Amino acid sequence: MQRYLLAALLNMLIVCSASAMEVAKYPVIESIIDNLATKHGYPKSELLQVFSKVRLRPSVVAAIKKPYEALPWNRYRKLFVTDTHIRDGMDFWHRHNATLARAERKFGVPQHVIVAIIGVETRYGQSMGRHRVLDSLTTLVVQYPRRRAFFSDELEQFLLLTWEEGLDPLRVKGSYAGAMGVPQFIASSYRHYAIDFNGDQRRDLIGQTEDAIGSVANYLHRHRWQVGKPIAGDAVVNQTSVADQFVTDKLKTNSTVARLSKAGISSSVPLNGASPAALVRLDNGGMPEYRIVFSNFYVITKYNRSIHYAMAVFELAEELRKRQVSG
Repeated sequence: MQRYLLAALLNMLIVCSASAMEVAKYPVIESIIDNLATKHGYPKSELLQVFSKVRLRPSVVAAIKKPYEALPWNRYRKLFVTDTHIRDGMDFWHRHNATLARAERKFGVPQHVIVAIIGVETRYGQSMGRHRVLDSLTTLVVQYPRRRAFFSDELEQFLLLTWEEGLDPLRVKGSYAGAMGVPQFIASSYRHYAIDFNGDQRRDLIGQTEDAIGSVANYLHRHRWQVGKPIAGDAVVNQTSVADQFVTDKLKTNSTVARLSKAGISSSVPLNGASPAALVRLDNGGMPEYRIVFSNFYVITKYNRSIHYAMAVFELAEELRKRQVSG
């Protein structure tokens, strides 16, 4: 009996923590509705009906203020570069080998990189998010002013996406930040980079793994993936004080292989001296780790603007590649 009472209490708390939406209280939502209606022809009556069923979720704001990417590197890495992720990644690769090979041929993005991104994003489609995307995006627009402009645009993009693709905006689920499907595309990326890769005349990143694979490859290709070029490599540093002068947390290359080499910073990755490069420092439990990264590393950060994210993708991809090569 106590168990059932506890369950009922928890359900009540969940309901109370999410308040219903009153559009008239939020001019920013009224503005979005008006823009969708006047600029895109989205029926205003439908939008008002949809928003009347939105529930604001304070837990979404709490979650976005504490992203995993803010963890120290050694803790962040343990979330994704694991025996389980590697094993499941190899299973995913074997199941979808033909599609991955076709994506690599068409877009030039290595199969192990595509698999690693999907592995980091959703554990190969096993964890695509439990939040209603419309609730999450609306909450972030009205309760997270620091990034209101970004999430306002994503809310518009999401409503246009569901309207264009014939999806019920109240049924689509995803992450607390509004990312969706097997590859966790935000709405603007879904609209601009998702492709039909299985020939059924639909772009379905939620239910079709083939479309997800093709869309990840297309996304990286469109962001100027360099075919056959490396992503990153271990850095050999002679003097920490000298190396730290080259370290950057900007999401772009700021040096060249030749300049780093002249400063006593080398890598096992063979590259022309003129190749753009950068040096990043990672916190490995209080001990600094240095890596030389290249242009393709920063293409991965277009997917998620985090050095930790791109490095986790790279390391998982490398582990997958080694397993595939070794058989």
